[in-house]
Amino acid sequence: MTDKKSIIRSVGSYLPARVVTNDELAKTVDTSDEWIQQRTGIKQRYIAAEGENTSDLAAAAGRKAMENAGLTIDDIDLIVVATTTPDMTFPATAAVVQQKLGMHHGAAFDIQAVCSGFVYAVATADSYLKNGLAKRALVIGAETASRILDWNDRTTCVLFGDGAGAVVMELGKAGEERGVLATSLRSDGHHWNKLYTDGGPSSTQSMGHIRMEGKEVFKHAVGMITDVVYKVLEDTGHTIDDLDWFVPHQANKRIIDGAGVKLGLPPEKVVVTVDRHANTSAASVPLALHTAVADGRIKRGDLVMIEAMGGGFTWGASLIRW
Repeated sequence: MTDKKSIIRSVGSYLPARVVTNDELAKTVDTSDEWIQQRTGIKQRYIAAEGENTSDLAAAAGRKAMENAGLTIDDIDLIVVATTTPDMTFPATAAVVQQKLGMHHGAAFDIQAVCSGFVYAVATADSYLKNGLAKRALVIGAETASRILDWNDRTTCVLFGDGAGAVVMELGKAGEERGVLATSLRSDGHHWNKLYTDGGPSSTQSMGHIRMEGKEVFKHAVGMITDVVYKVLEDTGHTIDDLDWFVPHQANKRIIDGAGVKLGLPPEKVVVTVDRHANTSAASVPLALHTAVADGRIKRGDLVMIEAMGGGFTWGASLIRW
């Protein structure tokens, strides 16, 4: 064990080239730009090209994060990929990313907690680093959610997009204020059938499509989000007023706004990218992080809260001194 904290050294991201607007979707499914924006805040999403796999997106985001840290793959000894859309049932997408990045040492594995996956992955890497099981980790959230959409179901196909985000994590110096201060992770499998895929290797021997009870998910989301946020604040002795930035899972603008109101957070402290990226599941939080770091909003020393809620239900939050 160590009294050092796991710091986030850098962030990177990758988005596919193809942008699909609401108007384009309206040509193939009974919807409209106005309908989608009013209910979700989404204006567009990115869709992976044919033959472009989750591992490709993940590797590209990982390369960018390492480049931004001034590191190479030789400096990494742990890769954790959070994804709901692996390239294959096995091996882990992280192992494929390891191969694509040219890494022969260390360990690589996947985390599956749906939209909460990146928060779970950060907590996992944090534990590995603090316990001496790794020296430096590449933590990635990556999805090709478009591959598990029913494009005839307007209640789900308008919500999701593809992308990847990554961070490099390492132990900071003893006594350093920066780093992951606390994390709270939760799940409740009694809600599994409110957001799920209707297929899988063991049940149907098929991939399945996303199915969702939208009203039920919305009903639970705000309460679950605020629950873990308050827990992390309590564990660290901080208050909502101390936060510089709130970086939530980008599922729905109304959920983000609802959580912000319940927490008493001013809108200018909330990072929102759902309008551009749509819901990219496990990639959502790191994509939003990279956006806010790249445009100068999140700066060294800022107090940043990340949170997510997804199928399972799973939910979690982490407080980070940047």
